[in-house]
Amino acid sequence: MKFLFAWRYFKAKKSTNAINIISWVSVSAIILGTASLIVVLSVFNGLEQLVRSLYSSFYTDIKISPATGKFFHVPYTNLLKLKKIDGVIGYSLTIEDQALLRYNSMQPVMLKGVDENYKNINGLSKNIFKGDYQLGTEDHPQAILGSGIEYALDIESDRAITPMTVYLFRNGSINESDPESSVRSEAIVSSGTFRIQEDFDNHYVITNLGFMQRMLGLDSNQYGAIEIATRNRIVTRELRSKLQTLFGAGFVVQTLDEQNQTLFSTMKMEKWVIYIILTLILIVAAFNIVGALTMLVLEKKKDIQVLKAMGADNLFIQKIFLNEGILLGVLGGGFGFLLAILLCWMQVNLKIVPLQGNFLIDYYPVKLIPGDFLLVGGTILIVVLIASWLPARKAALQPFELKT
Repeated sequence: MKFLFAWRYFKAKKSTNAINIISWVSVSAIILGTASLIVVLSVFNGLEQLVRSLYSSFYTDIKISPATGKFFHVPYTNLLKLKKIDGVIGYSLTIEDQALLRYNSMQPVMLKGVDENYKNINGLSKNIFKGDYQLGTEDHPQAILGSGIEYALDIESDRAITPMTVYLFRNGSINESDPESSVRSEAIVSSGTFRIQEDFDNHYVITNLGFMQRMLGLDSNQYGAIEIATRNRIVTRELRSKLQTLFGAGFVVQTLDEQNQTLFSTMKMEKWVIYIILTLILIVAAFNIVGALTMLVLEKKKDIQVLKAMGADNLFIQKIFLNEGILLGVLGGGFGFLLAILLCWMQVNLKIVPLQGNFLIDYYPVKLIPGDFLLVGGTILIVVLIASWLPARKAALQPFELKT
């Protein structure tokens, strides 16, 4: 009943045209605010999905590393048990350390040694755009360069005639009494170049595990990390608990997000900050509702008196005008949702806004999530209720007089 009154008041012709104009301005403001919130949140969702896809091409679903120190021994029995854990589809033993690489120039790099199974647990091998995925052997090492490293060294990785020279510190430390004895250098041949994302392309060089162990003076069962691929890229609490129990408290079990905690935490924080800012803009826009309802209360003053004469109490009158505000919010929110969906569809199919930089796609990605619609819808409802409360309360407190 109260909503029917509100709907009739919304459709009815007003004595003052300004009331209609202000009402539609209120709806338009909510439409723009709603569409802006959904579109911006969808862009952040799309960027997060893009970054996650890029990082998952290099990082694995789970990484197990020592809680202290850089290297550790892994009992062979633990590796056998690891294979049998439900949810684990593969793992790779790796070592990475800072190194210097020289060709036409000297370049600091992160040199990463991996075993033969590494290409099966992440997407690096699918991102080779020059040369081949060849890591060589312990005595005849080969290296896959990040595209930024290749450019900095001024080398053609797939056709270089002379090898590069790599410099590494034994056990990652320097002997102060004889610094030269701490540094090992050896020739290494470039076999190809990968291109994923600048953070990896400008820093990483991939070679074989045996070569890294020999250069660092490590044992054959001494590693830097165990990188694990899981079924459907899902890491459950149960799986994580089993891995932690298997390797003990001296090891850290990290998911993909935890390996890049700063990045993903920053992205989520930026998303919420933008949401708060746009919500404040939506609140300012909702003040139009206060003006529209206040003028409507003055317009319907006689109707209020009639309703009170027929037995309507203050709460009934208040709910009529609260429903009027909710109606404006629902109309604005509904059309805002449709506009946001249309804009996102146009961005995906027509690529309206381009994306600058070295990415897999050339336009800003968007991803619509039902949770965002619920969040924005709830926000609009709260905002319009707050904006409608004062005019509705004013209407309810109108004195009961049939003659004025």
